[in-house]
Amino acid sequence: LSPFTFLKCFLFSCFRMLTRTPGVVAQVFLLLSIALVIAIAVIQINQQQILSPGLKYGIVFDAGSSRTTVYVYEWPAEKENDTGVVSQTFKCNVKGPGISSYESNPGALAKPFDDCVNKVKERIPVHLHKNTSVYLGATAGMRLLRLQNETAANEVLASIQNYFRAQPFEFRGAQIITGPEEGVYGWITANYLMGNFLERNLWRTWVHPYRKETTGALDLGGASTQISFIPEDPQENFNSTFQVKLYGYNYNVYTHSFQCYGRDEAEKRLLALLLQKSNSSSNVYNPCYPQNYNTALTMKHFSGSLCTQSLRPANYYPNHLVNFHGTGDPGLCQEMVSLLFNVTACRGREDCLFNGIHQPKVKGNFVAFSGFYYTIKALNLSGHFSLADFNSSMWFFCSQSWAQLRFMLPKFEELYARSYCFSANFIYYLLVHGYNFDAETWPQIHFQKEVGNSSIAWSLGYMLSLTNMIPAEGKLIQLPLKPSLFAGLLVFFTATALLCLLFLVYLCVVSRNQKNISRVERVFIPE
Repeated sequence: LSPFTFLKCFLFSCFRMLTRTPGVVAQVFLLLSIALVIAIAVIQINQQQILSPGLKYGIVFDAGSSRTTVYVYEWPAEKENDTGVVSQTFKCNVKGPGISSYESNPGALAKPFDDCVNKVKERIPVHLHKNTSVYLGATAGMRLLRLQNETAANEVLASIQNYFRAQPFEFRGAQIITGPEEGVYGWITANYLMGNFLERNLWRTWVHPYRKETTGALDLGGASTQISFIPEDPQENFNSTFQVKLYGYNYNVYTHSFQCYGRDEAEKRLLALLLQKSNSSSNVYNPCYPQNYNTALTMKHFSGSLCTQSLRPANYYPNHLVNFHGTGDPGLCQEMVSLLFNVTACRGREDCLFNGIHQPKVKGNFVAFSGFYYTIKALNLSGHFSLADFNSSMWFFCSQSWAQLRFMLPKFEELYARSYCFSANFIYYLLVHGYNFDAETWPQIHFQKEVGNSSIAWSLGYMLSLTNMIPAEGKLIQLPLKPSLFAGLLVFFTATALLCLLFLVYLCVVSRNQKNISRVERVFIPE
């Protein structure tokens, strides 16, 4: 027989066998199993797409010591209490200084806010304005003002309340957040954006990542700096350890905020210290300023702060001008910066690094943002690198003259350019001698500004916490079937389909063999 004739006969035999009762039943089960597998998969995968679309928005004013930044976040409306869906859609820097600078004229706050608020109005659909919440969180600048002049701080906050009453958004209040809150919110933001709390699994639902470590957070603001991470022994009872419950998981986060150790306040303390050590009250040499750079600052500018109160000279005249002359001496700059850290208070204790503050040993990866990032960028570094590379870049930068810096920096602004050398030395001393990073652990620090299109800042963690977008208990995206049930049904019906298919093939083979046997019998039976 030719192959074609054989195949034709085989299929004819199969057809005859499949038209019998066992074959029909097997075919029905096969088709049903295939249909159910397809239906379950389609429903499970497309369930999230079936949800009606729509967006909600949230606005956070990050009222820092040196400036105010406005962030707009958006998320699908039906997933307000779900997770993994919040993204930053707009950012605007309010012109002018931080809100604490308006202590003597709180009413002047409105005008600088207008520009950013008008831009936010354009970004968010008009019909959603009244349902969009606005939060304002003030940090170390206002914390210092409240300590120095509580009445002035309250007047600034009242002025902000009055301003937002005239806006179309739902204002949820202006608060001065504590240092530890700022640290924890920054830690939440960093880990949320990096997907360390939740990730999507094979079934497109959100689950807790398997054995995924969290990332420590290093934040450098204008008036304070924060360190937050989960220590090696999270059960050890440190005074600065806070328990955070997210998605049903407990995180024991060590966090500490160092008031007056923000970049701006630390530099004011350096200037006050240089004046104290100078033989002249009018001309002072600054080894951290670039060579040939000269500037005149009032005593109030650097000695009027609460952070410099202990360094204030006896003959303090707020409007007296002090001329600072840059010498560009990296070695002497580092020596002067070291005097800003009180290491004697620890009395040689290993778990105490400076200012008498207890800190567990740093562990794992860290992300350094805000002032850390901008200083590293000025040194022409990025991401993560060795401590030796940082030191050589810092030394080279600090050795340049003022004229040379104009050609080195991609964006030249006098206020920042003159201070980058100080900032670099301050970061070195804070991280190495303050937090105890060394040549081995330094490369675990990643200096970055954003994750995707979202800025790493405490503001996102603040909004997520206030709106319960990150619930303590793990309410995840609900699918028609639980992942375990979905997987079980998928395996069951796939196995059923395969068994039916094998049974049908078996019936065809048996039918063919029986036909061949009957032919052979007819050949050998004598007539």
